[in-house]
Amino acid sequence: MSPIHSLSLVARLGEEFGAEVTYDSPLAAHTTLRLGGPVSAIVSCPTTQALAGVVRRLDSEQIPILIVGGGSNLVVADDGVDAVAVRVATTDLKFDGSVMHAEAGVNWDAAVTASVAQGLGGIECLSGIPGSTGATPVQNVGAYGVEIASVLRRVELLDRASGTVHWAGPEELHLSYRHSILKNSDTAVVLSVELDLLPDGLSAPVRYGELARTLGASEGDRLPVADVREAVLALRAGKGMVLDSDDHDTWSAGSFFTNPIIPTEELPEVLRKAQDLLGADVTMPQFPAGPGRTKLSAGWLIERAGFSRGFPGEDAPVRLSTKHTLALTNRGSATTADLVELARRVQRGVEDAFGVRLHPEPVCVGVHI
Repeated sequence: MSPIHSLSLVARLGEEFGAEVTYDSPLAAHTTLRLGGPVSAIVSCPTTQALAGVVRRLDSEQIPILIVGGGSNLVVADDGVDAVAVRVATTDLKFDGSVMHAEAGVNWDAAVTASVAQGLGGIECLSGIPGSTGATPVQNVGAYGVEIASVLRRVELLDRASGTVHWAGPEELHLSYRHSILKNSDTAVVLSVELDLLPDGLSAPVRYGELARTLGASEGDRLPVADVREAVLALRAGKGMVLDSDDHDTWSAGSFFTNPIIPTEELPEVLRKAQDLLGADVTMPQFPAGPGRTKLSAGWLIERAGFSRGFPGEDAPVRLSTKHTLALTNRGSATTADLVELARRVQRGVEDAFGVRLHPEPVCVGVHI
């Protein structure tokens, strides 16, 4: 279909489904990095019916689609994308006892806030994470010892091949560390999410040492949900991980690299390289990650490879956060090309130092890192 006909169809979809349509809009306005070039149109869908209907119609006409939620996990090319961006703008959130039902467009931290107000536990450690609720099962969002997999009841999906809607349980999503079968896939669109929360006003057991120390608690303790949320928000803010339009350290996609998971048989060689670089008495963080696999700390590797907070310096348009080396930040005048250059530089530095390849956590559109 020609671009003219595509835009004509998009206009009709806006009228039919009550969607808001804008044209030639830069995606920078819809990402937390404030980066990204234009798309031919952005269709903002305020209801689940509109979201499903718009996606079905565009798919039937074979028009490329980019699904956009909160934009906190997107790296978009400066040249933009030859696609129609379908923005998930649904907002319904409700509780049935300790079950939370949230449409995909609900702001995630607003959902956490509401759960705490209801006296429900389980997701307080995920406070302050930017983005939409629909994105949380896609990459199995996690922080401070909790993953969405621990509370996920089911997900409502639009199957893009058949156009049908169905509910999928967590076992069907193959959830793992920062991953599911939905990530980097265009097979389905998340329409809504249901979570099983804890009804007694107490948090999930505190499993993260830094959080436990902040709370003056022992690992495994369960504490009032509001107290844990407050502590998590303070910790995240100290690392520049709570959005603040006036703070360029928060103009990021959060932790840019996942913690690498390597075959345990490769660990001795990584340790040898670390000792050669840092001395024989070096202690490298490492954690079991399933049979025959070990998880390393991306932040530790980045710092020990010589990348400090604020790297490469005050005049750079993209820098590592001054608060947290895992975040790549737009200082206000950056381009996506600047971001990609720094990301690749960090990757090369860590790989040269330790033989470990870092992988980006955000979804890259039109660029490769």
